[in-house]
Amino acid sequence: MTNFAQLDQYLSSDESPEDCMMLSDLDGFLTGVVCSPEIIPQAEWLEKALGSSERVPEWVTDTLVDRHAQILLGLTSEAPFVEPVFWQAKEGHVIAMDWCEGFMDAVALRPKKWLRLTESGTGGRLITPIMVHMIDQNGDSVLRIPQEDLDSALAEAADKIPGVAVGIYQFWQ
Repeated sequence: MTNFAQLDQYLSSDESPEDCMMLSDLDGFLTGVVCSPEIIPQAEWLEKALGSSERVPEWVTDTLVDRHAQILLGLTSEAPFVEPVFWQAKEGHVIAMDWCEGFMDAVALRPKKWLRLTESGTGGRLITPIMVHMIDQNGDSVLRIPQEDLDSALAEAADKIPGVAVGIYQFWQ
């Protein structure tokens, strides 16, 4: 498989479609697609991920299809797991915001279908660590987390994301 560094370089280049997702968003999006309450056709999620898959090199689409398969394999293994691709800040902390935004882009493909999870008591809590990373245009938490508590809430929520992704996938099974 082509490595993530090569994919990241392509996605960040002028060669990629203008509206394509970047690596961390893309990984969150693919995880959301795999965790979806219904199967999302490959052509649909590729189009959303890449903006336009018409002028994308074949190795790029192959890499995305491979990553989708890896995520599915991890979630269906005997000991289910997800290894999200998060950014790392220079200071050393993890930045999960882009990954979470990508996951929510997948939710937006079938928002009504996701209501059963978000409106259920137990299932609704599963998506909370992802929602903690949703920030509005003013830089404020959509969950109304006070600004002074936001950094610690983001770090705590990021640590929970692999587990909640597994839980969300299992919720639909």
